[in-house]
Amino acid sequence: MDIAGTTRVFLILGDPIAQVRAPEVFNHLFRRHGVDAVLVPAHVRSAEFDGFVRHALTARNIDGLWLAIPHKVGMVQLLDRCDTLARIAGAVNAARRNADGSIEGALFDGVGFVKALDQFGIAIGDARVLVAGVGGGGVAIAGSLASRGVGSLALFDATPGRATEVAQRLRAEFDVTIETPATSDPAGYDLVVNATPLGLKPGDALPFDVSRLVARTTVVDILMTRQPTPLLRACAERGISAHAGYEMLVQQIPEYLAFFGYDALARSVQADPSDVRALLQPR
Repeated sequence: MDIAGTTRVFLILGDPIAQVRAPEVFNHLFRRHGVDAVLVPAHVRSAEFDGFVRHALTARNIDGLWLAIPHKVGMVQLLDRCDTLARIAGAVNAARRNADGSIEGALFDGVGFVKALDQFGIAIGDARVLVAGVGGGGVAIAGSLASRGVGSLALFDATPGRATEVAQRLRAEFDVTIETPATSDPAGYDLVVNATPLGLKPGDALPFDVSRLVARTTVVDILMTRQPTPLLRACAERGISAHAGYEMLVQQIPEYLAFFGYDALARSVQADPSDVRALLQPR
């Protein structure tokens, strides 16, 4: 990749940063499609985040930021505006500097998830859906499901009061039935989503009792590491249809590209994401 004075620069900010794969994917796409742009990782600690962002976005050749953990939440207070789902979730995946100098953010986690369901052939119009875990990713997913018009939505979180708080925010925005069950019992749902961190560490308990799943239920585990996850393995042992979450990342790629103004490239990747899918296959 040739970098020149004309190159448009994007930064991905995280703490840590070594684990991110976005530079690999987007720089591959920029190079392959002849786009004069580069995505550079930057290890920025939370205490230095606000100052770094304010200064970075004054550079006229830095067009925007990708946000990795833990900065998806911290970026929101620095924005001039953001989309509805980002406002509900209190987090963004990306931020750009507009022509008028304003900073705008957007959240793609939920959009990517719903597009992944389309790829899996999972219809949600009349579905009863349980989302286990309503942290940043879970809220984004719940918000996108609500905006899409899911049959009914149940939210569970181990943190007391968290699910109720999120449900109230969603009800204020969307006309959808939302429940907050006291447990993560998956019995009777058409779609069950694991948006908890359970499964990241060896010895973690499963996020719910898979023996309670019925044959018609589909499970999606959004964890990206340790594939297949313990939950996916447990579902396979019981003959339950289950999907890994990395397709959610694949489906976010065109959203990022369109957000930053690369509409033609976004359409190309959306039409044929096989190249991106191969890059993002779980390792």
